Amino acid sequence: MSMQQHDPNCIFCKIVAGAIPSRKVHEDDDIFAFHDIHPWAPVHFLMIPKRHIPSLAQVQESDAALLGRMLTLAPRLALQEGCRPYPHGGWRVVVNTGDEGGQEVHHLHVHVMGGPRPWLKG
Repeated sequence: MSMQQHDPNCIFCKIVAGAIPSRKVHEDDDIFAFHDIHPWAPVHFLMIPKRHIPSLAQVQESDAALLGRMLTLAPRLALQEGCRPYPHGGWRVVVNTGDEGGQEVHHLHVHVMGGPRPWLKG
């Protein structure tokens, strides 16, 4: 199963292409990170693969290095964006998958959220 490189109808693909503006946190050859437009926490950004992968449900063994890079990059970017260091500070990493998992944009994305924890409300 081959994954398309870009989906012309995908808002995140349009952000990667620069067709829709974003507040960029990080960019390299494979990963793009930008601030969430509806943040749930004082620090809230998304990390996405530049290649269009619809969700975590579609990742392949060949994506293991990319996913590993995203998770190892998350702590550095979290600190860069203002999260306090571990163990007293910290951040949450969330990947919503599918409609029942709360995924709204069908392009794999990792939420990184930190600061006071609004999710404790309920």
